[in-house]
Amino acid sequence: MTLIKSISGIRGTIGGLAGEGLSPLDIVKFTSAYASLIRKKKSGSNKIVVGRDARISGEMVRNVVVGTLMGMGFDVVDIGLATTPTTEVAVTMEKAAGGIILTASHNPKQWNALKLLNEKGEFLNAAEGNEILKIAEKEDFRYTEVDSLGSLVKDDTYTRKHIEHVLSLKLVDADAIRKAGFTVAIDCVNSVGGIAIPQLLEALGVRNIIGINCEPTGYFAHNPEPLPEHLTEISSLMKDGKADVGFVVDPDVDRLAIICENGDMFGEEYTLVSVADYVLQHTPGNTVSNLSSTRALRDVTERRNGKYAASAVGEVNVVEKMKATNAVIGGEGNGGIIYPASHYGRDALVGIALFLTQLAKSGKKVSQLRAGYPTYYMAKQKMELTPDTNVDALLESIKKKYAGYPVNDIDGVKIDFPDKWVHFRKSNTEPIVRIYTEAPTSEEAEKLAEEVKKI
Repeated sequence: MTLIKSISGIRGTIGGLAGEGLSPLDIVKFTSAYASLIRKKKSGSNKIVVGRDARISGEMVRNVVVGTLMGMGFDVVDIGLATTPTTEVAVTMEKAAGGIILTASHNPKQWNALKLLNEKGEFLNAAEGNEILKIAEKEDFRYTEVDSLGSLVKDDTYTRKHIEHVLSLKLVDADAIRKAGFTVAIDCVNSVGGIAIPQLLEALGVRNIIGINCEPTGYFAHNPEPLPEHLTEISSLMKDGKADVGFVVDPDVDRLAIICENGDMFGEEYTLVSVADYVLQHTPGNTVSNLSSTRALRDVTERRNGKYAASAVGEVNVVEKMKATNAVIGGEGNGGIIYPASHYGRDALVGIALFLTQLAKSGKKVSQLRAGYPTYYMAKQKMELTPDTNVDALLESIKKKYAGYPVNDIDGVKIDFPDKWVHFRKSNTEPIVRIYTEAPTSEEAEKLAEEVKKI
């Protein structure tokens, strides 16, 4: 059993002893701590929105969370099976004080989690996350008396409202998509994407949809993280020439992977690159991604006369940097697109709508679109740490070794060479240092990783 308590939420496996997994007692404790923090913030609203993905444990976790929030005196708007971005949008539409998304994102079926939102529908910052952990540790919360118990309202209209919101975006052109007559294949890994993505495509005018794993049962048909090695089924379908483009989402639909018409992977790093290129053509401005994302976004941004900035790893850090630099598009290299014209959260629905518009207007095949972007290859390795390893000293020695090159130390250490880069970062959840490298060829990326490991 595993229970991970971090500033970004509470994640764990279902079952086992309290404190060793995501047990009902742990769910009550951390939901109560979150409600205590929201109460202190005094946003003026007494509503909290709750949405969940299709995990097997979802109904159990939902019942505990909703009951606890009502016991803390909050009125709950339960939007049922909903994507993470749908829940984020619902918070602002409801003018709620916050929201809780019940999803463990790309983790396997035995996991679930509480993702915690503020009144803007955005993830809590580090200080707020730490405050929740302190409140939970002290069990410093008070439940309301019977006359002040919260109410419960169920509202299953938010998927439709979210789709309507996506269609209203200025750079989404449903007419162009409809006229293109695309056949689109989708793999929704048997979670809430199977509800939202077909509805989105139909609203965009896509008449021919080939759905794979679209039953929201929570029994994931393959490893739910949308990496190439897990996407063989849809890749094989695409190789048969049955569709113009393929889309794959993770269980909570905040990450988007794209498959070319010939079955090749577009590359999860290039989901953001391509959509950003389209946005920058029509909305000149700046971009942001985290330190471990591809350099191709910087290249595309500068080609469009914008400025690129890198943030620390983590969605909340990307959002903070986007706001500071007035970025018009940003996100993470795992297929996460954040488009401020919509909202400050990773959103695969927005990503699909913008990409299909771009594809329709370009008149190109997906593989041709991909060929127009700078090509880099990434290697991801790790080094095990021993109890006596001084990680800070290790990172400091790396900085000194490469002092002649641009160094960024806002999150570990990243060294930018003229045609490649390496990023060292200590894991928050494992006794390892992660080593990310990127270079013009996969051989060069692997070679760089091995060289710096020796150092």
